[in-house]
Amino acid sequence: MIVLKSDQELAIMRKAGQIVADAMDVLKEAVRPNLSTLELDAIAERFIRDQGAVPAFKGFRGFPGSICTSLNEEVVHGIPGERRLRRGDILSIDIGAVVNGFYADAAFTVPVGIVTEDAARLLEVTLGSLVAGISQARAGNHLSDISHAVQEYVESRGMSVVRDFVGHGIGRSMHEDPQVPNFGEPSRGPVLRPGMTLAIEPMVNLGGFEVTVKEDTWTVVTADGRLSAHFEHTICITGGEAWVLTRKD
Repeated sequence: MIVLKSDQELAIMRKAGQIVADAMDVLKEAVRPNLSTLELDAIAERFIRDQGAVPAFKGFRGFPGSICTSLNEEVVHGIPGERRLRRGDILSIDIGAVVNGFYADAAFTVPVGIVTEDAARLLEVTLGSLVAGISQARAGNHLSDISHAVQEYVESRGMSVVRDFVGHGIGRSMHEDPQVPNFGEPSRGPVLRPGMTLAIEPMVNLGGFEVTVKEDTWTVVTADGRLSAHFEHTICITGGEAWVLTRKD
């Protein structure tokens, strides 16, 4: 069941979203060669708690970190640890916060120093696909219009969208109905209505779309070992353009 949010609930989600947006800025500033992903996790947790919020991922289904840190061929759900960043890496960070029982969720991918042209283009295309998806998140459109926009944007640029993991509704739970795939035909699925809140999150691979899960049962990697990137925003459907709750004013 898709739950529409009231103005009061959206105000809380917006507060959580602004904390996530600020935390992303803090993490972008912190990323540098030789920093461990565990150190980044500590920075994120401290910042979120200092704002009076709770890290959304900490303990979620047993996940040990406050953020997900996925490097290079890792797609999503990478566990923070002692691995240190190196020049030329790309790092995807997925981060969420909970305020008064409501969630906000976002992700971004950053270069560590100077990266290859392919890596830089992957980041550009993935971010562009998120923008394309959000542009279709309008009342009266169908859910799959978002999905189709992401897929068309990515595949027209010679890359692929992950199919095994998708976006989702969000609110009082991290994952609510509906699922939001990054692929599909347009004009299908539920009609978008004001008050719907969605986490739109393209996961884009430089090579094929196939993925596998590592032995830690969390970290998803590309099957062909090529690079992957991940961008995400929590948005709300309105009477006009989508309200991006995890983007700063």
